[in-house]
Order: sequence, then C-alpha cells, then structure tokens
Amino acid sequence: MTTGTVRMVRTPDGVWTIAPENTPSVLDDAADIDATVLEVLGGHLSWSVFAEDTVPVAVIDDVDSAQTWLWAVFGEEVALAVAAGSGREVTAEPARPRVVTAARRLAFAHWAARWWPASTVDGIPALDAGLLDREIATLVEECDLLVDGDDALAPTGPTLADRPGRAEDYALAAGAATATLPGTLVLARGITGSDWRRYPPGLVDASERAVSWEVVRTSGTTTVRVSVVAAPGLSAPLPDHLRPQATVGTTAGAVDVALQLSGDVWSGEAAAPSGSEAGVSVDVYLPGFGVNGSADVGGPDVRERVRALARLRLRRAAEPAPDDGPDAPLLAEIEAAASDSDF
Repeated sequence: MTTGTVRMVRTPDGVWTIAPENTPSVLDDAADIDATVLEVLGGHLSWSVFAEDTVPVAVIDDVDSAQTWLWAVFGEEVALAVAAGSGREVTAEPARPRVVTAARRLAFAHWAARWWPASTVDGIPALDAGLLDREIATLVEECDLLVDGDDALAPTGPTLADRPGRAEDYALAAGAATATLPGTLVLARGITGSDWRRYPPGLVDASERAVSWEVVRTSGTTTVRVSVVAAPGLSAPLPDHLRPQATVGTTAGAVDVALQLSGDVWSGEAAAPSGSEAGVSVDVYLPGFGVNGSADVGGPDVRERVRALARLRLRRAAEPAPDDGPDAPLLAEIEAAASDSDF
C-alpha cells in the first residue's frame, strides 16, 4: 500500500525523520542487508525488501530541497508539518503514488546490484549488469522529481564473463576442500557460508555451502585448506586488490589464508592454528572492504530470507501473465528467470 501512518521527528541538529514503524533508515547503527536506500534531494529514502508497505522512511538534512518532493511522496499534510517544524504522527497520502512506486523500484534495483544472492550452488542466477543499468537509468527519469543523474548508474562488481555455470558442476567444490592424498590424515572438515558485507558483489558464490575447509596432517605438519566457490561467471585474472582472503580461527588463535582463483574456485592453504583439529571458523573477506558487523543484521538467517525473496521474485518473473504491481520484477530478473535452465 502507499498510505500509512508515519511519525515525524526533528533532532536537535535539524535532521528530520519521517518513518513508519519498524523500518530501516540511514541513521541505523548498522545497515541491514535488506535495506534499500535511495539518495534524494535533501536526504535519503529507505525501505526493507521484506516489507510489503511501500511507504518509505525519509531522513532529511535539507528541508528546502526536500520540499520539492515531500508532498509527492508523503502528501500535503506531511509537507506542511515539516515546513512548520511540527513533529507528530500523520497519515501519509502520497500525491504521486506512481513516483513512490518508481522510487522504490529504483532503490531495489540499486540494492540488487549489491546484494542479489547469485549462486551456482543454490541455483540462483546472476542478474545481467547491463540490463540492470539500463532499467536504473529509465527509473531515474521517472524519479526526476526526487533524484539527479548521479543515480543513473548502479554500482558494479568485478568484470563478469558470459559463461554461466551449472549447479551440478559445483557439488564437489562445495563439499570438500581438496582431494585427499594417500598418507594424509583429515583431522576436521566442514562447510559454511560467508558474510556478504565483507566483500563486493561478483567475487564469491552467495550460498551457505560455498565455503569448505579441512584440517589435514601430512608428514608431521598440520595444514588448513580453504576452498570457496567463485561467483557465477567470474573471470580471471583479477587484480591483486580484488583477491579475497580467509581468516581461519580457533579459540586459541587465527591465521590468514590467501586465496587464488583457479577455474571457478578460490582456494588456499596455510599452517593450521593451534586447536584446529577440533574445528575452525572461516571468515572470507576482501582486505579493506566492508565491516565486520553484527550477525543480527547480516548473518545466516537474514541471508536465507534474501535467498527466499530472490527465488520468489524469479518465480514471479517466469510467470507468463504480466505483473504491473509495485514489486513487479525488474527486466534483469525476467531475463535471469528465462535463462534459469543453465542453473
């Protein structure tokens, strides 16, 4: 729906928030991976990809600039209340519902460029970056009341090759770090996922089964081996600054493992930290990128909800009947659903 109750609050430093209950904003201590954010004139709008409500959260730091669109997004009563400096609860009744819908779709398209859970292991195809960029440019034109041309391009990850993988090709890569040679004792092994906030899109498969590790002992030396399925279509070579690493930890210590891309798998090994025979944790990351945030806003449960959302949207995108609702599939999602037989 496009109407709903919002609460308007003005902070001592003059920043306004206009928000329905329980919705993310750019003022949150840690950004949830489900938060879609759109930079607009005078502030930011945000939504949750999990919420059906199309009423956004607005954070406004320049009231004069924001007045050009407040009436369109929230209605005249909200615009007048902000102009008068009156913080209270108001029913948002957008004067331009189609602008609100386009703004949410634009924010979602930017979100998809960053957080879409492309995975060969899980059978979730990647979105075509070119289609995504073109739709973003179209949506920017529909949102010219809110944004300027700086929002015309989506952020992109490393260069992708036009060679989709197949899920069955990755069963071994996702299940064991390496083949075990005769005379090698496997002390421990496991499979896990990775924190998407720790590296840019397009590097690592988004599955919770994409990271495998094993601790082995050979000739008196204990080694930890890490294998990570690469993102669908990732091509080599990549510059050094785009090569991820893995921190392998135990209760007694940790080691960093440099990862090298071979085919469609990142892999590496290092001397195992003390206590590794009891099992290890593996944190895949790109040095200098992102934050090591709380699992509450980026952990396995949230990531699984994002995968479920992606699968739902792909199923809707594959339907023959057109979907013209506020959450209608993007062109890139329709194309991905049509090519899903490759996964």
